[in-house]
Amino acid sequence: MSSKPPRLIVGLGNPGAEYTETRHNAGFWFCERLADSMGVRFTRESRFHGQVGKGADGVWLLMPDTFMNRSGQSVGALARFYRIEPDEILVIHDELDIPPGQARLKFGGGLGGHNGLKDITSHCGTQDFWRLRLGIGHPGDRNAVVSYVLKPPRKEEHEAIDTAMERALSAWPDIARGAFEVATQKINARPARGKEATP
Repeated sequence: MSSKPPRLIVGLGNPGAEYTETRHNAGFWFCERLADSMGVRFTRESRFHGQVGKGADGVWLLMPDTFMNRSGQSVGALARFYRIEPDEILVIHDELDIPPGQARLKFGGGLGGHNGLKDITSHCGTQDFWRLRLGIGHPGDRNAVVSYVLKPPRKEEHEAIDTAMERALSAWPDIARGAFEVATQKINARPARGKEATP
């Protein structure tokens, strides 16, 4: 497990107004909030196929414009250009296997069928990068997954996801200094009763 401070923060989602409020864009939601807290503004960078910003501490923020299934094209381009190693990358994405209101910070491991993670792994040549998994819940039927992730969450689900994101944002100073063990304890803590939604 790496304890290097991250140099690249990637929020996953789909570009376009029709996708803005959908569950699959939870990574974009978090990345935008993090940028706001850091005073970072995004600009479109065609060479990196996405919206890019840079914090005062030198960390890069990226939201790919490639659509979810080709996220690795954007991540790989920026990481290669700035010589950022996979274990210096943190990817924020929606997670079906976690209920709204919960989040998980982890290093490496399986891809859980997430097409964005699959493409990043393909371009980086490894699964060994950090992930912040934001729970969106599961529809209960695998055949309904595509429709589910491309729809907005219910009001109570959105509130629960917001709570999880706020908890993760509060751990950002720990992540920024590479104290992932401390950050993991804060982020992975189960929410108080009433702060978690069931799909």
